[in-house]
This record gives sequence, structure tokens and C-alpha cells, in this order.
Amino acid sequence: MKISHRFSLLLLALMGAATQAQADEVSVAVAANFTAPMQQIAADFEKASGHKIVASYGSTGKFYAQIKNGAPFELLLAADDETPARLIKENAAVAGSQFTYAIGKLVLWSAKSAVVDDKGEVLKKGGFDHISLANPKLAPYGAAGVEVMKALGVYDALQPKIVSAENITQAYQFVSSGNALLGFVALSQVLKDGKIDGSAWIVPAHLYAPIRQDVVMLEKGRGKPAAEALAKYLKGDKAKAVIKSFGYGL
Repeated sequence: MKISHRFSLLLLALMGAATQAQADEVSVAVAANFTAPMQQIAADFEKASGHKIVASYGSTGKFYAQIKNGAPFELLLAADDETPARLIKENAAVAGSQFTYAIGKLVLWSAKSAVVDDKGEVLKKGGFDHISLANPKLAPYGAAGVEVMKALGVYDALQPKIVSAENITQAYQFVSSGNALLGFVALSQVLKDGKIDGSAWIVPAHLYAPIRQDVVMLEKGRGKPAAEALAKYLKGDKAKAVIKSFGYGL
């Protein structure tokens, strides 16, 4: 019995050591709008896999420039589908690894109640000094906001009032701090337990091009177990449930 018990302990120790040896770190560039869901997904993934996620959050356009300049990212969770496709075309990402992990939803939001109506008429009526928008050249949500204003015929009138943010996180901060009365942000940023604080208009999808948010394996992640495991995890039911809970389409 004693020999059997010692053997069992030795086996468990060896298994633990093997698990430790297999555990790896994955460096991920994540679109700013996906910060909150990614933090939850990362915690779940690390618990399930033993791998560790090192995530950086920012604008997709800036990440593109950093990746082209040799940044050590292994996976990119973009806020569009064009950047991953471009990186594959330019041999900076792995062909066949791109897939859509979320469909983004745009919202016009104010931290104050009764500012934004449920049809977005506030954009035509005015009565505000500043409207926050992520830089449309770097951030797909910013580009979508411009599309909406142009579709409604208010872009030229509102252009002098636009406060340009570096990314969608900063666009949200401008509104939440009161530096802008309202702004275009991601639904995922303002949706908490199925409710939105303040006032908001969830912009109808027909007013802007679909925000398909794609994952791509970067060349530095090719063949790396942790990067491959995370890409696979993002396709699974547990990750999808988290993504959906933050208001994204799948």
C-alpha cells in the first residue's frame, strides 16, 4: 500500500511538472472596445488552460503600425476585419487563421439621463458643445460614427463640435468625465447587467457598415501552443457566452 501511495504521489508530481512545462504566455493585442469582455475571457482561459495572457488594449490602427514595426504580439483581436486581412496579405499574419469573434454595436451615449433620445434626434436638434468620437482613421467605431452622422445629414454641422479621441476607451472617458455631453462608443462599454446608465441610442445597423471584429494569428504566434489554445478558446461556447453578455452579435 505504501509503495502504491508513494508511486501515486510521484505520478501526480510528474504530471504537475509536465503541466507547468506546457504552460506558456501569449501576448495579445486587443481592440479597446473589447477590454471588459477580454478581461473576463482571460481569467476563464487562464484557469482552464494554465496559460497566461499578456494583453495590450488600444486602437486597431495603432496596433497595425506596431505589428509592422516588429511588436511581439502573437494574436490580434481587431475591431475590424480589414486589418487582419491586410496583415495576412503582407505576410505578417498566418493565412487561414482569421475568423470573426464578435459583431460590434455602435451606441450614441450620454452619462446624463434624458440627453440622448431613443431615435438619435439630439444629433439634429443640437444643444451640446462637444461630441466625442474615436479617431476614424485609427478606430473602426469612430469611422462608423462618421458614417452615421453623414447618413443623417448632420456631419458638416457637427464637425466643429467633434472631440477626437485616440481610441474608443478615450472616447468613452470624455463622455463619462463630462468633457463631452455625448459621444459614439461601443455598446459593450456602457451595457452593465443588461442596462445602460445615463441615456443612449443604440444606432440601427443599417446606418453603418457592419463592425466585424476579427482575430488573426500573427507570425510571432505561429506554432505557439498558448496562442493556438486562445484562438481555439475564442470559438468555444464559454467565450461566446461572455461576448454575447456584453452586447455583441456573434
